[in-house]
Amino acid sequence: MEVSHAGRIRIGAGAGFSGDRIEPAVELAERGALDYLVFECLAERTIALAQLERLRDPDAGYDPRLEDRFRAVLPACRAGGVKIITNMGAAHPAGAARALVALARDLGFAGLKVAAVEGDDVLAQVLERDLAFVDRPGRISDLDGRIVSANAYLGAGPIVEALAVGADVVITGRVGDPALFLAPMIHRFGWAMDDWTRLGRGTVIGHLLECAGQVSGGYFADPGWKDVADLARLGFPFADVEASGDAVIGKVEGSGGRIDVRTCKEQLLYEVHDPAAYLQPDVTADFTGVCLAPAGPDQIAVSGGAGRPRPTALKATIGYRDGFIGEGQISYAGPGALARARLALEVVAARLKLTGVVTSELRLDIIGVDAVRRGAAQIEAPEPAEARIRVAGRCETLKDAVRIGQEVESLWLNGPAGGGGATRTAREVIAAASVLIDRSLVRPCVSCQVVGS
Repeated sequence: MEVSHAGRIRIGAGAGFSGDRIEPAVELAERGALDYLVFECLAERTIALAQLERLRDPDAGYDPRLEDRFRAVLPACRAGGVKIITNMGAAHPAGAARALVALARDLGFAGLKVAAVEGDDVLAQVLERDLAFVDRPGRISDLDGRIVSANAYLGAGPIVEALAVGADVVITGRVGDPALFLAPMIHRFGWAMDDWTRLGRGTVIGHLLECAGQVSGGYFADPGWKDVADLARLGFPFADVEASGDAVIGKVEGSGGRIDVRTCKEQLLYEVHDPAAYLQPDVTADFTGVCLAPAGPDQIAVSGGAGRPRPTALKATIGYRDGFIGEGQISYAGPGALARARLALEVVAARLKLTGVVTSELRLDIIGVDAVRRGAAQIEAPEPAEARIRVAGRCETLKDAVRIGQEVESLWLNGPAGGGGATRTAREVIAAASVLIDRSLVRPCVSCQVVGS
């Protein structure tokens, strides 16, 4: 669709998580007529896992696909004057910025200005305070010796600061997901940081875009109920945002997927505890007055929404070591597959007890039969033609975790007839918990590098 950028800004969503597709972002960069392309790539535990990588290698800790994504989109973004904002810095934004500068130099993009936003790492501040968890009982002291990371959710402010000094690319660590999209709106329209109504409306748009393909039919599709065309070529969304904070959500013409009121409603309510008080670093957003209306094929007009003063504290995610998970799987097929699968589970459970494997949690599942639905929730169904068992347990030691998979693998010759396709894994578990930390203890900072010739 033809869009005049006078008095508005077009922001595209290039990724909704670290493992997301790259091709839809390239399509946006090349054909989306964007002003900004945003990659949102940090889940709750992702940054804790990145901190572990940085402990192993001081130069690591940023998103492993950063270079692949930028190699794919940077030529089109540079040619079209599209600025890029991303939280792919994860546990090491400065390291990510250095890697990008080196890549841009190799690609011949002299003059590219790359900003790194840091200050979200609050491990030292957290370890000095016995803060209470907000998502479970307990306190920081309960995790003594097991904490590997603590990262506060920054707001849009430092990203706006980076854009104000001319950054072409802004790389952050942990920030509120909608803040990645809100920052260019604040920068372009000059919104005050206490203009709660516009910040609330901008947060609505950021929330609609932050999961990328979800608003254009991904995770929405349900054949026969909610059909989505050409899901293999799902187009990622963009928003044309007005200075008022109202916007139109759309996608590149001819791309796969669908954008309509239903896809936008599902995303609007996704992971929102209280639509009247969506707590973000910049604003307490109120989604209850949002209006969604068709504006054309695969276009939805978004209006309304409000905001109130921001929370007095910032949420911080604590990453901590939480034991080990051992897992084994094996399949059975043909007549009697379900009975053989159940016998296999009985054998493994007995073997773990006989060999003294200690688990704090143990799951014995038949995938497709009772792995999700259990007890009264199970549905009576015909005898399956095939069954795959999964045994998974949480252990204090890696040795015990390894034994779980080994016992499943031993079913090849020591279990019921016809087992095949056995797999086993054992891994350390990094869990996440949340606390609230005083804003005065969090000090964001921005640094810039310019690509030389």
